[in-house]
Amino acid sequence: MAEQWLDQIAWDINGLVPAITQDADSGEVLMMAWMNREALALSREHNRAVYWSRSRQKLWFKGEESGHIQQLEEIRIDCDTDVVLLLVKQLGGIACHTGRRRCFFRLLKNGEWLVDEEIIKNPDEIYQ
Repeated sequence: MAEQWLDQIAWDINGLVPAITQDADSGEVLMMAWMNREALALSREHNRAVYWSRSRQKLWFKGEESGHIQQLEEIRIDCDTDVVLLLVKQLGGIACHTGRRRCFFRLLKNGEWLVDEEIIKNPDEIYQ
């Protein structure tokens, strides 16, 4: 049975939609990834973030290797229906594969990208 709510998403030519992931409590933007229909449907079904990995060409259950699962609180779409917003509880406190809280840890300052967020856990200890 096709889910009508999925038909209302403006999927790109590759069948993907950008997904911004935000901490449900703080409002902090944690990361951006891509989703296809199956990833979005599975996210809703399992109440956890599931993405589409463009590099690996497969579904990616966030936290399947690291244990840093994103428990889904809400799914929203923007006014043009071409961007998804996931509000999540970030289990383990780390959203980025670099071992940081979020993927947006570089700040443009005086024409240079500066890292303004420390590594919480060494990625070598996360991905063994």
